[in-house]
Amino acid sequence: MAGHSKWANIQHRKGRQDAARSKLFSKLSKEITVAAKMGDPDPEKNPRLRMAVKEAKGQSVPKDVIDRAIKKSQAGDSEDYEEIRYEGYGPNGVAVIVEAMTDNRNRTASVVRSTFTKNGGNLGETGSVGFMFERKGEIVYSADVGDADAVMMAAIEAGAEDVESSEDGHTIWCADTDLNDVSTALEAELGESEATRLAWRPTTTTEMDLEAMQKLMKLIDALEDDDDVQRVTTNFEASDEVMAQL
Repeated sequence: MAGHSKWANIQHRKGRQDAARSKLFSKLSKEITVAAKMGDPDPEKNPRLRMAVKEAKGQSVPKDVIDRAIKKSQAGDSEDYEEIRYEGYGPNGVAVIVEAMTDNRNRTASVVRSTFTKNGGNLGETGSVGFMFERKGEIVYSADVGDADAVMMAAIEAGAEDVESSEDGHTIWCADTDLNDVSTALEAELGESEATRLAWRPTTTTEMDLEAMQKLMKLIDALEDDDDVQRVTTNFEASDEVMAQL
């Protein structure tokens, strides 16, 4: 699978550092607030909140920001967010899934639709591209936690389904319902992960040349700049040569 992990690596290299980090903190905080509001505010009693906190810690979100996001969920005046998934096509027919949290469905739909249109894509119906992905648990570790064999052994012991290792790091996949158990077992063996989340894993991919990848990056950047958008996933496949030129 290329789309998800390679995109994360491009972003890491490209930087857009401070603004992107501030926006990421805001999105992670929103997920924590929503998870705490939907269940128990204690992460030990709320698996979704525990995952959200773990993800935030993996992205170096300060503890006081995490605590504030949980407290916000208990305030009577906190916003009511609705989770919505949008599906569409980007340049070269690449499939795109956009996950959003919004307090105004009409506003978000309008912005997402126009962002697709302005960047050479088109928004489809729900289910129009979802069949090209599987819902999975994704756990990401940096390359320095161990070599591919060591991480593979740890992942097998923990009950994972698959591991992808490269010089950029290790991505471990498991059944979506096993994410909490697998990530906890891996943490005991490998330490804190860089990311622990539910993700869409492509089952089929679309090959992209340099021009198509540049257009796709513009579309994803524009989508992710919207405060309502939590995560964007695509099923692109690109050669190392193309990736190196981005």
